[in-house]
Amino acid sequence: MIRIAPVGRALAVVAATSLALTACGGGGDTATQTSPSAAPASSAPAAKGDGVLTLGTLLPQTGSLAFLGPPEFAGVDLALKEINEAGGVLGKPVAKFDTDSGDTTTNIASQSVDKLLAQKADAIIGAASSSVSESVIDKITGAGVVHFSPANTSDKFTTIEDKGLYFRTSPPDKLQGRVLGDLIVADGNDTVGILAMQDSYGTGLADQVQKTVTDGGAEVVERVDYDPKAADFSADVAKLKAKNPKGIVLIGFEETAKVVQELVKQGLPASKHKWYMVDGNTSNTNYIKMPKGTLDGVKGTIPGAAAPEDFQKKLLGVNSKLEDFSYAPESYDAANLVALAAEAAKSDAGTDIATKLAEVSKGGEKCTNFKACVDLLKAGKDIDYEGVSGPVEFNDAGDPAVATIGIYQYGDDNKYATKALEYRTGNIAG
Repeated sequence: MIRIAPVGRALAVVAATSLALTACGGGGDTATQTSPSAAPASSAPAAKGDGVLTLGTLLPQTGSLAFLGPPEFAGVDLALKEINEAGGVLGKPVAKFDTDSGDTTTNIASQSVDKLLAQKADAIIGAASSSVSESVIDKITGAGVVHFSPANTSDKFTTIEDKGLYFRTSPPDKLQGRVLGDLIVADGNDTVGILAMQDSYGTGLADQVQKTVTDGGAEVVERVDYDPKAADFSADVAKLKAKNPKGIVLIGFEETAKVVQELVKQGLPASKHKWYMVDGNTSNTNYIKMPKGTLDGVKGTIPGAAAPEDFQKKLLGVNSKLEDFSYAPESYDAANLVALAAEAAKSDAGTDIATKLAEVSKGGEKCTNFKACVDLLKAGKDIDYEGVSGPVEFNDAGDPAVATIGIYQYGDDNKYATKALEYRTGNIAG
């Protein structure tokens, strides 16, 4: 259930200049597990810490969400830079290993997790794709390691068996689907068509959009759940064309570029129908080579609150080639929260870290960066880490209890403005 703060149609709208936040090899010193830790509260194996917090990243370097990799890696790297400059965790620098998550068409993620577990990672940050995370969550949590995603939005993770070790800084799709559905109805679309990729992310988000649109008095006249690996989408688009909906919702990843081309080819351009996208395909790299104006006026929803401009500058200091900042704040917050939880637990063991993640995210003295927070912890204070991506207060399911969705719009150059049209914030009951 989602409880949305009442403003307008029961949604709080926050106007702000923002850093745009869209959907999903490296080094570090190998840690060796030797010293015992306190008994964990979860049912996972009692992994032992060695006094050195070791983070692994499982983020996309290849595959359908590869465009999300650079900002996510940059977010983690910026956090680790600040953490280690502040003295590290448990008095030692944090170690890190980077790996590729790939996508569901390969077995890269499973192989990467094997490498990270062999390198004795205490927490693994990733994957971006919900389906990829679902494919490796048992392996990660079964090893007593924290599985922390900055970009998973599938509703499945709210109730998935995770031994108390899965967390995320991005909100469940219940909220994004609700915001997008409300937007579609508010824009005057009384007939709607949905084209959604067939996986846990696409199907779950489409279900919520369809419910919200229908509850709002509009009709979903056609819904097609397609195979994202298909070579051709002409038959899928033809089904929508037959129903001629006013609004068209596109839920997918990079294959959306092919879907867009087919929509134009079959006479369903954005200039005649209102198109809507989601975090998985709202990109500033996938459509820029298309004819000018192809996406003009198209709207997309992306989880994440407005981020300060100085944060974007810090990210560019880590990676000067960044062109997209999607999920960088969520990745930054994930690394900081893991580090603070390890300090609060006085242990780098994953099972111990998990018992403190909710505690450091709410209820104490507010602090907004690692140094300020860790100084409070060392002074014996309870802390409430306020993240760049939002307040990040974990509920019992490991989901953020409060989350924000930004609404973005494409221009004539087929790129969306990094200043959102508006932000809608909701409370999520876990």
